[in-house]
Amino acid sequence: MRALYLLPLLALSGHGWAADPCDELLKPSVTVKRLEERISYNPTYGYRSLTNLGASLARPGKQVLGLTRGNATVSFTTKTPSIIDPSGRWECASPQITMTFGFTPVTVYVAKEFPQGSCAYKEIHEHEMRHFKTYQDHMASIEKALNDTLSSRFATGKVWRGPVGQTAVQIQKELDERWLPYVQREIQKVEAAQALIDTPEEYERVANSCDGEIRKRLR
Repeated sequence: MRALYLLPLLALSGHGWAADPCDELLKPSVTVKRLEERISYNPTYGYRSLTNLGASLARPGKQVLGLTRGNATVSFTTKTPSIIDPSGRWECASPQITMTFGFTPVTVYVAKEFPQGSCAYKEIHEHEMRHFKTYQDHMASIEKALNDTLSSRFATGKVWRGPVGQTAVQIQKELDERWLPYVQREIQKVEAAQALIDTPEEYERVANSCDGEIRKRLR
């Protein structure tokens, strides 16, 4: 685990200020924004190509008829307004952090052997929509926890105090080294829920649907 960088809290009253001008700064804040999942469809791959594309996710010996892939995105933007004391050595600063996260875009593949409008397409598409909804539900379920965790670290109600020019640098370093990987790990936990959809029973149900249309095409 990487070390958590903490800036020393320095009282500025001993540096020639009768009152604390840090009170003029906004309180530190954290804003968490969840991206709206954008979905696109790709019908150009055959099931053999999808089986290769989804090899790491498919059960051994099973053909991949449809696939849902999401691009996990996490980004931080920061503003750190500050006030420097008359000595020019110390500052108080108020980090304003916005974290944006989500899966976007999400691409849904249905094997080209099953054209849109067919019974087989409908069955495969509905299965993939369960995967898409799992992405959506997972992002919604972790939003509050991410907000609470980041707020408890950065938005405690007190401004940050330290050597001039160091606050923004240290905050960015901490976001990159500690909190970006943390959010990425929380997002990737969706894979456990996704795996629960692709049970052997579900594979058989889809393969045997539409009066055997799907199984016949796989032959």
